[in-house]
Amino acid sequence: MDIKNLTTFLNAAELGGFTRAAEKLGYSQSTVSFHIRQLEDELHTQLFERVGHTVSLTEKGREVLKYAHEISRLTEELQDSMRGEGTLRGCVRVAMADSLCDVFAERAFLPFRAQYPGISLQLLAAGTSELLRLVNQNEVDLIMTLDSHIYNTEYVILHEEKVGVHFVAGSGHPLARAGEIPLAGLVRQPFLLTEKGMSYRRLMDEQLAGRSLEIVPVLESGNAGRICSLLEQGAGVSFLPDYVTDDAVAAGRLVRLSVPDFSIDVWKQLLYHRNKWISPQIQAVMEHLRRFV
Repeated sequence: MDIKNLTTFLNAAELGGFTRAAEKLGYSQSTVSFHIRQLEDELHTQLFERVGHTVSLTEKGREVLKYAHEISRLTEELQDSMRGEGTLRGCVRVAMADSLCDVFAERAFLPFRAQYPGISLQLLAAGTSELLRLVNQNEVDLIMTLDSHIYNTEYVILHEEKVGVHFVAGSGHPLARAGEIPLAGLVRQPFLLTEKGMSYRRLMDEQLAGRSLEIVPVLESGNAGRICSLLEQGAGVSFLPDYVTDDAVAAGRLVRLSVPDFSIDVWKQLLYHRNKWISPQIQAVMEHLRRFV
């Protein structure tokens, strides 16, 4: 069996099409089709359903994909062994919600570099719809979402946990000592919020809209840490996940406001596409992210 044909098959399966596989591998589309046809002839089975300009794996194709992943992993291990290298090397692409990027940089990056000096990371920040597009098109290897719970058999969920989200203000803000605060009055405060349509901000806006309420922020920023700093200076009120505000709340610089009858379910989920081949490098990043973020 020609490993080249398996590699072409693996890329076509992960990228969801022959054209994308050809672009990545530097082949013509006809060459990709030829490699796939050779593999199908050798295995005496159809690997892809071809309908119009789209292709999708058959059941036999999904079975072959599992073997292709394992063969690719063993091939890479053999090459590393022949080079005499015990250190994992390569680049892993990770995309996550913007505020999670800050958490990764602060808590996880330096320990990761110390443990895996041969692995480089490409870290991207994006909203949930863009995260799913990136992983569906194999433009990233892993994603970490911060949104409502994702239920989809196309993805393998490695880790998930519910995340607390609260309205917060600086400890010197008048509302910090106000007890329970009516939602209708709270929304008239000056708000500093993350960008519209992004994860927990979108979920908050949707629930407010269901009550015919709306917040028009005086500042929108993708940097949750910057918002916290401005809140501590008395700039207004915000709505942020607890992992962003934990340190400032514990130090007494920020206060979580008590707003009755308002809560949203936000989940942090680490996942990858089920057709993705998981290399030793990606596996190392997975384990690290599960421990630190």
